[in-house]
Amino acid sequence: MTLSPEWATSLPGVQGVSVVIPARDDAVLLDRCLQALARQTVAPAEVIVVDNVSTDATAAVAAAHGARVLMEPRVGIWAAAATGYDAARAPIIARLDADSVPRPDWVESITETLARRPHAAAVTGWGAFQDLPRLLGVPAAAVYLGAYYVLGHAAAARFPLWGSNMALRRTVWLDVRDRVHRTEREVHDDMDLALALGPHRVVAADPRLVVGVSARSLRGTAQMCRRFERAFRTLSLNWAQMPPWQRWAARLRTATSGSAAR
Repeated sequence: MTLSPEWATSLPGVQGVSVVIPARDDAVLLDRCLQALARQTVAPAEVIVVDNVSTDATAAVAAAHGARVLMEPRVGIWAAAATGYDAARAPIIARLDADSVPRPDWVESITETLARRPHAAAVTGWGAFQDLPRLLGVPAAAVYLGAYYVLGHAAAARFPLWGSNMALRRTVWLDVRDRVHRTEREVHDDMDLALALGPHRVVAADPRLVVGVSARSLRGTAQMCRRFERAFRTLSLNWAQMPPWQRWAARLRTATSGSAAR
């Protein structure tokens, strides 16, 4: 179904929120995601779908919904996501995955949170596995994301980012884009970005930012092993530049100097 949301006819001089969705062979789930974006209480300024060498109708679905379609020939989630971030024109760059289904107030909540917290570099949220039975989807996601956020916080010396539901200021991306490992295929791009932000920047966690997601990342031993391998690779690359104890020391110095200033 072809939609004509407000963001499909945005004019130059973009303000507000650019939504970036990296996708590869995800036409069916992408269609659902874009329908959810068309129902936002505050329309995004633009929606950018980065087609990462799909062999299905991913690009056609994105175009039918009025999204701005970019092609990224290098296979890898970081390559696709970074291409979208580089092309984004609004002051805030939001990120979804193709299987994300944001609530109607998702864009509005991102805008309000970053307006309320001008010192926050980014914001991240929560999710529920919508393809599991209702009584399992929310608690399973709570365990999964809870573990990710606790371990990620320890690794980065502050709250990490979750790629299925996050946003950052465009000025921040322009500052760190040469520090991320965008040419590395086997890394978690969201954690890599969180580590590249350094221990001084603030990442806000907003419980109002909720998206439905697929539980496919949990299915299969091979999938889980690959995720752990990517996690170790991501940490090793970033800890080589600044190990966790240095990150925490810098974070504590920042907190101490901030308290003294007040």
